[in-house]
Amino acid sequence: MKLSTIAATLAELGAKPTQSLGQNFLHDQNLAKWIVDQTDIAPGEAWLEVGPGLGALTEFAQARSENGVLLEKDDRLIAWLRTEFPKLEVVHGDALTYDPRELFSRGPVKIFGNLPYYVSSQLLFHFTAEPSPAAGFVLTLQREVAERLCAEPSTKAYGSFTLLIGRRWQVKLLRILPAQIFTPVPKVDSAVVSLTPRNDDEVPECDGGLFTSLVKRGFAQRRKMLRKNIQLERWPEFAAALGVPETARAEELSLAQWVALTNLASGATGDHSAKAQDVTGEIFDVVDEHDKVIGQRPRGEVHREKLRHRAVHIFVINKLGELFLQRRSRWKDVHPRKWDSSAAGHVNAGDTYDITAARELDEELGVRASLECIGELPSSEATGWEFVKIYRAMHNGPFQLPPAEIESGSFFTHEQLTRWVAARPQDFATGFLECWRAVAPKT
Repeated sequence: MKLSTIAATLAELGAKPTQSLGQNFLHDQNLAKWIVDQTDIAPGEAWLEVGPGLGALTEFAQARSENGVLLEKDDRLIAWLRTEFPKLEVVHGDALTYDPRELFSRGPVKIFGNLPYYVSSQLLFHFTAEPSPAAGFVLTLQREVAERLCAEPSTKAYGSFTLLIGRRWQVKLLRILPAQIFTPVPKVDSAVVSLTPRNDDEVPECDGGLFTSLVKRGFAQRRKMLRKNIQLERWPEFAAALGVPETARAEELSLAQWVALTNLASGATGDHSAKAQDVTGEIFDVVDEHDKVIGQRPRGEVHREKLRHRAVHIFVINKLGELFLQRRSRWKDVHPRKWDSSAAGHVNAGDTYDITAARELDEELGVRASLECIGELPSSEATGWEFVKIYRAMHNGPFQLPPAEIESGSFFTHEQLTRWVAARPQDFATGFLECWRAVAPKT
């Protein structure tokens, strides 16, 4: 959008750029197209633009895919956006209070925009928090914020912001933008950055909650030695394992070392992949078509020969009536990285459904709660030849998710799950889908 067009449109709307909204309109069409090109939006792919303003980026994004959402806070621009881009969904709201869970039903979503500088850090945390529906980001930020995102250890810009975003996202500074390409002209330069999900082999898994806690404590007082900030009794031992001096400060540790410290502090040792796949020695009760025990066989044989056996699924509901789902780890032998019930597991030989449900709730989520059986499923191909009992538990979290078993998790509303299951059943483990369809009205 040209500078003259911006001025004319604002005049027609009786509006002026508002400082409180951080409005600086991009008027270089070549750069606008270049920014959208960096998103690599494919035909039909879902995308979200944060703060479209007068649509400088929108027109180029729409040319790539009409499966887009415009999230705009300025009520003066909503009607104009809906008229100008009738094929797109326009959401009137504050990006900081927008619920990213609404995007899961659209599939992995490309997110881009010129973020208001005064809330850019908060918005980044909001949209990148685990689990995120984003397939990637291309964002225009204040240059200082971009440099903090990309900072290297032992530099002034390197800090908790770098690490908390960087654990899951690979950040790349794409281009510095001069202030003069915006109107009104901001007092600082801008930068375009991309965020893409890290490859599995880049950073080991760890307890995300503990990682966040340690990093925040470590950088709470930058000038202090790390051991004084994090207060870990075994710090001398951990420092030796990390290959850093006991007098190290937070900014001296790389991302890999922070992840290693988290695993040391949590007691996580060994290979998460091996733990996830270590099912040797598991023996199941084999049952007949009436769920009566007729023998015992090793897990591998039961699955390979498609023998009837038993399992439990637990639906954990919070005080808002939302259902917690877990995303299975990438190492699971069945349905890796699919969304599944809050907790689930096989009934081992000699155990009951009730005993197994309580055990799985404790082992997978780290909590205990009263359990109520709310449904049953017969053995079928859809359940993997499992007789399933479905339980409900009430709990608000937080949960302790074992990295070997669970990649992430979140609560979802009934409406969000209904839309998501209908639009993208391939995102879910088949066992969960059967349970959801059987008892969703009861949850």
